[in-house]
Amino acid sequence: MSLLKSLMARGAALSLAAALAVSVALPTAAALAQDTPPASSAPAGSTAAGAVPGGGVTAPGTVQVENPYGVEALWAGGDFVAKGTLVVLVIMSVSTWYVMITKLVEQALLLAKAKKANATFWKAKSVKEGTKTLDPKSPFYFVAASGLEAVEHHEGSLVEQIDLNTWVGLSIQRAVDQIVSRLQGGLAVLATVGSIAPFVGLFGTVMGIYKALTAIGVAGQASIDKVAGPVGESLIMTAFGLFVAVPAVLAYNWLVRRNKQCVEQIRTFSADLHNVLLSGGNI
Repeated sequence: MSLLKSLMARGAALSLAAALAVSVALPTAAALAQDTPPASSAPAGSTAAGAVPGGGVTAPGTVQVENPYGVEALWAGGDFVAKGTLVVLVIMSVSTWYVMITKLVEQALLLAKAKKANATFWKAKSVKEGTKTLDPKSPFYFVAASGLEAVEHHEGSLVEQIDLNTWVGLSIQRAVDQIVSRLQGGLAVLATVGSIAPFVGLFGTVMGIYKALTAIGVAGQASIDKVAGPVGESLIMTAFGLFVAVPAVLAYNWLVRRNKQCVEQIRTFSADLHNVLLSGGNI
């Protein structure tokens, strides 16, 4: 009996110790569970759905669209006034660049022919031989041929009543005037485009603002989605008008200055030719 009591006493002591150990271990495990972050089920190196590098999050199924207020949207959704204004501005821009390029080429060729004329014509033994050294399409050839024709056809005709000096001078001056008139061709286009292109763009701007105000009146509220399109259209028209006008004005001023150089070369050549023809030398 004593042995049985001692065994029962030992069992009770072991049960008490186990209960104390469990009571101490549970709070410790709970604290550890709170401090440890939950393990992610996603594999290492992967990004969660909807996450964007840099911290942003995009909604699933969102598609990035193009600018709804750009030129393409303007042409697709614009009325006949907007499209007509754009077409007019495009025609003006093409005309400006065409005139500018052709006039630059024409002036460069004329200056090159002036250099050749000064190098070959005045070294010839006579005016006729000097004229043969010039390009038949050159304005200097036209001036020289006009002067020779005036000298050769002065006698035996009605113009004989006019003295030779006046007759030759008039003939050469008419030839020079024709060349100058041709050199000025196209400059009126640049001047016109540079003057009216901003107003054409302003017309598109006014119509865009009118459409914005109309949209506000119909909707009864000034929401951004009602006015963004028409206002963006008006700003694009203003930008196009300036884009067309500025190159036209710059090209006009530049070409006018170069035209003065070309005309100076022609007038100098014609004045020297006039003096040679009146001198009675080798014609």
